[in-house]
Amino acid sequence: MDFKLVLERLLTGFQEKDIRYALLGGMALGAWGAPRGTVDIDFLVHLDDMPKIDALMQGLGYECRYRTENVSQYVSPLQVFGEVDFLHAFRTQSLSMIQRAEDRKIFGGTVSIKVLKVEDLIGFKVQAMTNNERRKALDMTDIESLLSLHASAVDWTLIEEYFALFGLAELSRELRRKYAGYQ
Repeated sequence: MDFKLVLERLLTGFQEKDIRYALLGGMALGAWGAPRGTVDIDFLVHLDDMPKIDALMQGLGYECRYRTENVSQYVSPLQVFGEVDFLHAFRTQSLSMIQRAEDRKIFGGTVSIKVLKVEDLIGFKVQAMTNNERRKALDMTDIESLLSLHASAVDWTLIEEYFALFGLAELSRELRRKYAGYQ
């Protein structure tokens, strides 16, 4: 997959169609300085913008392979364009995540893209590892990579809310002690 080519095309379409979005997943980790290998591109997109996403993706030659209330997966028949996944934002928390997203430069500063804040990426990682125990090691590695870089600047109250939401309040306190010296 040519990530830069795909992102440039998507970002042009997002701007033309006024699509509310934020990058998440492996590419978002890289945008915050914690790169991890990935095979696709993941976005959080306002649910009301999904008809525009569908039109954009079809126009770019993608096929919708999977869709639920929460997620849509698009795959191109051409390997160079790969797979793009969209998580649908419709709950208060996910809509707030899109609003909080920050512009970040990627690809050596040549592409500007809205990326979920570190706290919100961690929130998604907590949810993912709670939903799938097999993901826990990878998701914890991602969380700790982000915290090792950004612990002094994050909103620990928000991070603790995400962990508490999934019954992991003690784990958030352990991470805060480890990365922020919290007693």
